[in-house]
Amino acid sequence: MNRPFTPLAGLAVFLLLLIGFGIYDVARNKRLDRSVMKRYFLGNGILTWVLSPFNTLLDVLSLPYVNKGVYRLEDLPVAHQNEINRLIEAAHGENLIAQLEERAREHARTMVFFKWYGANVAGGIRIPAFHERYRYVKTIGVSVFNKKQSTSKHFGPFRATLRVLYNINPMEDDSAYIDVGDVRNFWRTQPLFIFDDTLMHQSVNQSDKVRYCLFVDILRPSPFTPLLDIVVSGVRFFLRGVNYVFYKNWKVIEA
Repeated sequence: MNRPFTPLAGLAVFLLLLIGFGIYDVARNKRLDRSVMKRYFLGNGILTWVLSPFNTLLDVLSLPYVNKGVYRLEDLPVAHQNEINRLIEAAHGENLIAQLEERAREHARTMVFFKWYGANVAGGIRIPAFHERYRYVKTIGVSVFNKKQSTSKHFGPFRATLRVLYNINPMEDDSAYIDVGDVRNFWRTQPLFIFDDTLMHQSVNQSDKVRYCLFVDILRPSPFTPLLDIVVSGVRFFLRGVNYVFYKNWKVIEA
């Protein structure tokens, strides 16, 4: 006689599947060790773990564009490259740092948003290019690190987009950088850095200069771009008004 499939058995199957997806997901991190596993399953990576089945589906929907983890600009389609280059030009052409300097100088870390998951953020700082309609760029902001400031090691939650960082002001030495797995990118030598932010990463500014970094989320290359648009719109709906959860250690300014 077959035993009935009980809710407890269903929960056990769900947990086993979630553990399996989590192991796959965390194993994507280079230099995987006990500390990474602990942070992923028991620390600030728990949300990334919970969303690992969904993020794995996004990996599949992005094929044949394999998730590289860390990208060069030329790894992306030309249309993506053009939108990124447009933002970089605007960051330099609109005297952005001068507009942000007064508002950010008093805080250890400041995040200024111009666009958030596809919706423009109205405010007092005028950078018209940051409020233009883009096909692939979904979030536009600037992260400002005061002198001797760093983030903890952490994981982003969603994989519908890639994180694009561009250091706007030149750095004079190698004490300002970002770590993603076994890759350390120094802003002095390479101001543009693109990566999958569901991998563990840490931003560091141990220099004596304030660091201004363009902070962009761009849709992953995929044959199913309209579907990714829907995902991003859904994220904006569910996180509306609670983005402070992800930036609780930042001073968030709506530009």
